[in-house]
Amino acid sequence: MRDLFRFLHRIRSTLMFLGWLILSFVLLYNGNEHHRAHAISSSNSMVGTVLSWRKEVTDYANLKEVNRALAEENAAWRNRHISTYTPVEGLFARIQDTIRRQEYRVITAKVVNSTWHKQKNHITLDKGTKAGIHGDMGVIGPEGIVGVVRDASANFAAVISVLNPDIKTSVQMRRTGHFGLLFWDTNDPLTSSVIDIAKHARIAVGDTVETRGGDGIFPAGVTVGVVETVEDEPGSNYHTITIRLCEDMTRGGFVYVVDDLRRMERDTLQQANTP
Repeated sequence: MRDLFRFLHRIRSTLMFLGWLILSFVLLYNGNEHHRAHAISSSNSMVGTVLSWRKEVTDYANLKEVNRALAEENAAWRNRHISTYTPVEGLFARIQDTIRRQEYRVITAKVVNSTWHKQKNHITLDKGTKAGIHGDMGVIGPEGIVGVVRDASANFAAVISVLNPDIKTSVQMRRTGHFGLLFWDTNDPLTSSVIDIAKHARIAVGDTVETRGGDGIFPAGVTVGVVETVEDEPGSNYHTITIRLCEDMTRGGFVYVVDDLRRMERDTLQQANTP
């Protein structure tokens, strides 16, 4: 306590100056309308600035929920999009319209872990069987395909990435309709190969590659990538095609798991007719 009094005694001149300064400002504020208005305006400006900073901080803190809400909204849009429906013939009368039945359902999930630099890459999602996710379901991102669900627990799903040679997805050239398989053998997270397209097919750099559909995993017409190089090796009957993937596989964020609503019926029929 004695040290405190000694310190206050040493700065008594400064304290007295600050006291008189504050008193002068108070008298000036109370005795002059112009200065009072200016002071109120300045204080309002400062308060507005502080509140603006606080709003920016809270907005940044809420980005996670905003992104989740946007992903759910995108999933709802995808569920209503015409690409998830197929025409229905013979069930109803058509009156200047096309009647369609939903063929695919989209489930939103978030990537919680992923690899892209290994020889065989995998992804983990934050939703599982409780959300309706099971094995052999396609996973797509905002720009293109991501992978195929390998297995799912109650709350998580393991996905084989397209950056994995263990999966070969059926794809086709949007311009020509020629189809082949997407096969990752480039060891580059930005590119992949399309194999089994015959040399007579006129494939050009810049052609768009999309999913072919019909395999019960991906809907038809989902963008996969753009042709980057086309080479013809002597002695081979097929093009050597390298494409640049549209989906950035090195990022995280939200993805969409695709459920083919008619896959069980189709698989049962195919198994019954397989010799």
